[in-house]
Amino acid sequence: MATIESAIKHFLQFNDLSAEQLNHIFARTKIIKRQFKAYQPYWPLSDRTLVMIFEKASTRTRLSFEAGMQQLGGSAIYLNTRDSQLGRGEPVEDAAQVISRMSDIVMIRTFEQDIIERFAANSRVPVINGLTNEYHPCQILADIFTFIEHRGPIKGKTVAWIGDSNNVCNTWLQAAEVLDFNVHVSTPPGYEVEPERANLYGHAHYGEFADPMEAARGAHLVTTDVWTSMGFEAENEERLRDFADWQVDSDMMKVAAKDALFMHCLPAHRGEEVAADVIDGAHSVVWDEAENRLHVQKALMEYLLLGKVG
Repeated sequence: MATIESAIKHFLQFNDLSAEQLNHIFARTKIIKRQFKAYQPYWPLSDRTLVMIFEKASTRTRLSFEAGMQQLGGSAIYLNTRDSQLGRGEPVEDAAQVISRMSDIVMIRTFEQDIIERFAANSRVPVINGLTNEYHPCQILADIFTFIEHRGPIKGKTVAWIGDSNNVCNTWLQAAEVLDFNVHVSTPPGYEVEPERANLYGHAHYGEFADPMEAARGAHLVTTDVWTSMGFEAENEERLRDFADWQVDSDMMKVAAKDALFMHCLPAHRGEEVAADVIDGAHSVVWDEAENRLHVQKALMEYLLLGKVG
């Protein structure tokens, strides 16, 4: 039975959902993934339409949302801002009014968080953040579900974030507050966490470490991202120098917990932010992590459109 909830729910930041709502999504992800692996059709979103709006390039986000919506029985429409009126100056507010009258749910992958917030404020249907400069909530949904699959509940565990305090890092920090675990962050000088940009409630669930080895010590999960995120390509040479000592290598994994996992949201640059023997080694779960974008986003869309199912 589905419980229909009247208020429109959006997923623009990780902390838009409570721990109880997120745990429901994780439970549903497990069931939906099991059905998928058993070739059992599950079409709760038959006749529903997802519109995917891309201003930033994508592989995993487009594939996981488009395939996921089709696997739930619905259809997905791809819009690139270069090929639509959004790329010719149509106000975001106007576009939201029109698009949300012709679809059931919208996913947006763009630059400034303000764009997606304005769109959601004028939308008649749920809006999902597929990535902005500030946050990447669907990625962390997948990461946490992957941790749960391999190691059980994440509550009380320690995640080591090594590298740039980017949108993925910001989202890990939000997730730690909502789900009650800890994040150890180590960044080069000048790239530290900005609590206001991360929209943190407090500092109880994270610590900052000048030495990346100390951040990783005893961690149950070590994770990182590229040193130069999309939109910062002009800084690439400078960042290669600044981040040289922040590579996740086998020595770093040795000081983490014995059964520590390694994750990376991909694409990865072997020999830069991660050594090849780590991402291709026994600690790595990056391929499960990538696949789980598909399954966790199906559970998210199910929840946003149908409420609690099961």
